[in-house]
Amino acid sequence: MANLQSNRQPDTQSRLILRQPDDWHVHLRDGEMLDAVVNFTARQCARAIVMPNLPTPVTDVQTAIAYRDRINAAVDKTHDFTPLMICYLTDATDPKEVERGFHEGVFTACKLYPANATTNSAHGVTDITKIYAVLEVMQNIGMPLLVHGEVTDADIDIFDREAVFIERVLKDVIVDFPGLKIVFEHITTKDGVDFVREAEANIGATITPHHLEFNRNAMLVGGMQPHYYCLPVAKRELHRLALRKAATSGSPKFFFGTDSAPHVVGSKESACGCAGLFNATHAIESYAKVFEEEGALDKLEGFASEHGPHFYGLPLNEKRIILDRTPNLVPATVPVMDTHIVPFHADTKLAWKFVGFE
Repeated sequence: MANLQSNRQPDTQSRLILRQPDDWHVHLRDGEMLDAVVNFTARQCARAIVMPNLPTPVTDVQTAIAYRDRINAAVDKTHDFTPLMICYLTDATDPKEVERGFHEGVFTACKLYPANATTNSAHGVTDITKIYAVLEVMQNIGMPLLVHGEVTDADIDIFDREAVFIERVLKDVIVDFPGLKIVFEHITTKDGVDFVREAEANIGATITPHHLEFNRNAMLVGGMQPHYYCLPVAKRELHRLALRKAATSGSPKFFFGTDSAPHVVGSKESACGCAGLFNATHAIESYAKVFEEEGALDKLEGFASEHGPHFYGLPLNEKRIILDRTPNLVPATVPVMDTHIVPFHADTKLAWKFVGFE
C-alpha cells in the first residue's frame, strides 16, 4: 500500500521498550473470523474495546457475556488479554440494563452508531434525543459514551459527515450532559481534532493508524482501490496532517484505537465493497512508523499505553513490550476460513518489529 510521509529525518534508536498498549477500538467479529483474527490483537495488547456491531448487535448484558466468553475461548492461552465489552445503543435501550451491565463489570462503555452510518448499524440510533435517558444515567455513573461521529442525512456529502455531526449532534450532547465522558472515535478531520482539543477533559478521541498514513487520493486515484476504503472515509491531506500532529503531540486527549475491521478479499473487491482496514497484524509497528516520521518516538508510549487507561480510569499495564528496528515484512494476505484478508501495509516492510516482552 502506498503512503505519504513526513520529511523529518528518522530516529537512530535500534530498540524501543514501551509499556504494553491497549486497543481502544477494534472489531473482532465472531465465529470463524473471530478465531482467525483475535490473536493478532491479543499478542500485542493487554486490553481492547470490542465493538458490538455484530449482525445481531450486543444490546444487553446476557448477549455481552456470551460474546465475551466466545472471545476468551478464541484467545491463545499464552496471551494475557482482556476484552472490554460495549453496549450497542438503540432507540429502545433500557437505561436500567445499561446501569446493571456497568455495575456488574460487563459493560465498559456504550456505543452510539447513528443508524446506517457503518457496518451493521441498521439498529443504531435514529435521533439522539431518544437515548437522552440513557445518557443521563451514564453521566451519573461515570460510564463513557463512544461515538461514531457521522451524520447520515442524505443531503450531506460523505466527506462532510464528521464536521456536520459535531455541529448538529455532538455540541448539543455536551451542552446537555456536560459531565458525560465521550470518546470521539476514529476521528478523521481537522474539525474533529480542533473540537476535541478545545473541549473539556472529559472529551477524548481515538485515531487509527490508517488515517494517519493516507488521504482520500489513495482510494480514488488510478481507479477505485477497495483496500483503502473505510468508514469514516479518509479525507483531504490537510486533515491527515492535522491527525498526525494531534496523535504525536503528547496530548492526553488522543489515544490508540485501530478500528481494525477485517473483511475477506471477496467482500472488499466486489461491486459493493465492505468498509474497513485490517491493521491488527502490525498495529503498534504502524503507529511507530508514523511517530518516527514525525520525530516523536518519545510520545509513542503515552499515546499507545497511557492516555487511554487514564481516560477510562483503568490501571496502566505492568508489562513492557519490545520493538526492534529490523525489517518487518507485512504479509500480502492473511489466511482466514477458506479465503484471505489483505492487511494494512500488505507486502511492504515496516522499520519496527514487535518481538515480545521485556
